[in-house]
This record gives sequence, C-alpha cells and structure tokens, in this order.
Amino acid sequence: MFAHLPLPQLIRPKRHGDARGWFTEVHSVPAFAALGIDCTFVQDNHSYSAPAFTLRGLHFQTPPRGQDKLVRCIRGLIFDVAVDVRKGSPTYGQWVGAELSAENGHQLFIPIGFAHGFVTLEADCEVTYKCSDTYAPDHDGGIAWDSVGIDWPIPADVTPELSPKDGRQPTLADFDSPFAYDGRPLAPLS
Repeated sequence: MFAHLPLPQLIRPKRHGDARGWFTEVHSVPAFAALGIDCTFVQDNHSYSAPAFTLRGLHFQTPPRGQDKLVRCIRGLIFDVAVDVRKGSPTYGQWVGAELSAENGHQLFIPIGFAHGFVTLEADCEVTYKCSDTYAPDHDGGIAWDSVGIDWPIPADVTPELSPKDGRQPTLADFDSPFAYDGRPLAPLS
C-alpha cells in the first residue's frame, strides 16, 4: 500500500489590507494540514535573479533526502513549475505551472517526487522557498529544463540565463527516477 502524499498545489493566502498596506499568513501548520500538506519545513532559501528570463531548474533531491518545497516570489514575477518524476506514474513527465508574483502573493507547494523550476519574467526577481529537508549535495539532482515540453513563457528570440549545472542536466528520457508513484496522478492546479 502506498502512502498518499500531497500533489502540487497553488496556494492563495488571504491578504488583509487597509490604508497602511496588507498582512498575510504565508504558512500555518493547521491551515496546511487542512490542505493535506503535513510536512515540517526545516530550511528557508532565498534567491535573487538580476536579468529577466533567468531559468533555475529543474531540480529535486533524491530519497532518502527528498524535499517538499513551498515557493513564493517576493519581488517581481516568475513562472513556477512542478514536473511529475514519479516512476510508474501515468502522468510521468507532465507538468503544472503558475505565475507567482509579489503582487499576487500566490505560492506553489511542490511535494517530493516532483522536479521544480522557474523562469523570471522580469528583472530583479527574488524568490523564497521553504524545504522539508536541508541541502544534501550527494542527493542533488535535476533534469534538463527543455526536455519535458514545458510551455515556458520565454520569447522565441530569447535564450534563458542558465547556471553551468542547469545547462548540462540529463534529459527526462535519460533520467532513471528513484521516486515511487503513490497511486495519485498529477492533477491540474485549482
């Protein structure tokens, strides 16, 4: 019997505003548990991308050091994606994506078994994300950003900015996934 793990979810925290600005609760254990997200976050990461069309991904950590992630953009605008890389999944290689921005305040939850990546759609973007495990270099993995068929919102005449590591990741076709399918196919973001 497989354990039922959460699927990727778009989370829209409520903002309470007045003349001063707004307040939002970005993470609450009881609220997340009500969504079926029952993980403990142990590390927060923060990235800054100077040029527009900087692409980071597609990344994951392999078992037993897999990471659930809760991603939000706190400056600028990004297109954030999760790719199903669970071996045996009928939705293996399929993806979901959403625009995350400082303005909309949305977050994307990406569970273990899904590769994660994003592209900045503006210059000077900052992204923060919570992780359910600390960074483990021996379990660091990824697949090529352009091997999955993601409809990245990148103009045809633009080559995205990549790290050297992201420029040499294996393709999805060459990837032997260590992630197990739990019996629940990827679903559209609601």
